[in-house]
Amino acid sequence: MSLPVIVIITIIGYFALLMTVSYFAGRGSDNSTFFTGNRRAPWPVVAFAMIGAAISGVTFISVPGMVVGKGYAYLQMVLGFIVGYFVIAFVLVPLFYKRNLVSIYGYLEERFGRQTYRSGAWLFFISKMLGAAVRFFVVCAVLQLLVFDPLHIPFIFNVIVTIALIWLYTVQGGVKTLIWTDTLKSFCLIMSVILCIYFVARNLGLSLAELPAAIGAHETSRMFFFDDPKSGTYFWKQFIAGVFMAIAINGLDQDMMQRNLACKDSRQSQKNMIVSGIMQFFVIALFLLLGTLLVMFVDRNGIPIPDKTDELFGLVATHPTMPVIVGILFVLGLIAAAYSAAGSALTSLTTSFTVDILGAHKHGDDRRLTRTRKIVHMAMSAVMGLVIVAFYYLSEEDAISAVYTLASYTYGPILGLFVYGMFWKKPVHDRWVPLVCVLAPFLSWGVTRCLKLWWGYETSFELLLINAFITLAGLRLLGIGHKNGDTATKAA
Repeated sequence: MSLPVIVIITIIGYFALLMTVSYFAGRGSDNSTFFTGNRRAPWPVVAFAMIGAAISGVTFISVPGMVVGKGYAYLQMVLGFIVGYFVIAFVLVPLFYKRNLVSIYGYLEERFGRQTYRSGAWLFFISKMLGAAVRFFVVCAVLQLLVFDPLHIPFIFNVIVTIALIWLYTVQGGVKTLIWTDTLKSFCLIMSVILCIYFVARNLGLSLAELPAAIGAHETSRMFFFDDPKSGTYFWKQFIAGVFMAIAINGLDQDMMQRNLACKDSRQSQKNMIVSGIMQFFVIALFLLLGTLLVMFVDRNGIPIPDKTDELFGLVATHPTMPVIVGILFVLGLIAAAYSAAGSALTSLTTSFTVDILGAHKHGDDRRLTRTRKIVHMAMSAVMGLVIVAFYYLSEEDAISAVYTLASYTYGPILGLFVYGMFWKKPVHDRWVPLVCVLAPFLSWGVTRCLKLWWGYETSFELLLINAFITLAGLRLLGIGHKNGDTATKAA
């Protein structure tokens, strides 16, 4: 049986299972189900689902290949993620539940005003659309190589088919469906990685008892980097950036918080955040352990490491000396990550655009809201497809770096807005906030260029902090001369 046929059968089988879960999860759903899951989701289920939600197709493909140039440096950042999850659990979660928010950006309207609220919503829209497109582009590119190119089918058809499948299973149930499909995804991802580790190790002649020593002795297994503060892999740069990156792309992201706000109350949501944050560390570690085994495999077989290390996992998984089951597990994990990540992005984009930008929930007509939501959902699908095609023809950067670089530029102003709102009571000139949010990313880019040119300092993901700091400085300037009575302000 040819590889394209195997991949197609795997996709059909997984999608059939996905649609079954979606059908039962989405029965009797309404707008409240779509936006908040009726706030009835059990926290252990949400915690397990959040593992899959945080791991996209980019993680599945790109993280194993990262060991080639960076070892296990990514775990330094993931340690920071755990601290960030604690901050989210005990600072942001109570804040959002107290206000009973459908969209977390509603806080910005309460605190600053309409223009700031819309700025946060638009920043999220751009961030999530670009980030989701990069993640899904990687998956579509792999499917194009494995399936569509051998069948002489163009890339655009690949994108149309996969986006249509995702639209089908998210159109009805929304957040409630996502939580249960993410649970399925988490199980498939974890099992596929564990089984791939087992089969690659067996191919290398390593028993389970020999595996830890073999991986520990390999040059790619270095985790901590304290030697060069100017390097992008320096521990404290990675760790601190990880703390704030977690807060920004999880706590201040409608996509991720939409699941957490589906729990019954803030205490259950806090348990979910802490447990999922800790479990994420061990899951990412599995991907990196697999990466070391992949490098050992290509070295032993005299195979050149690909110029784009994102291709390493697929190269080994589909190698003739590997059992067919490894290729199937690779495809299963890939599509599990892809469909869930893109599906959650479409749901959160639909929610934010419908609630934050259009304000459709304020009209009081549930039937009209449903119609608007479905139109927006279809429009978001079309826009995502167009952005994916654009990335296919324009992108050259490795995927996971592209995701975090984009996040640093677009989530920086969101982080600055929320920090100012929670820790400074002074109001600002609301109408000028969009200008600050637009200028901050451009100024951040200039700062990073100057640091590199003048001092040889390589900016890593601390770009997010630079961006947020510039936003804070801009908001402080907008507060000059603004009297406390000018704007109704609700402090955090």
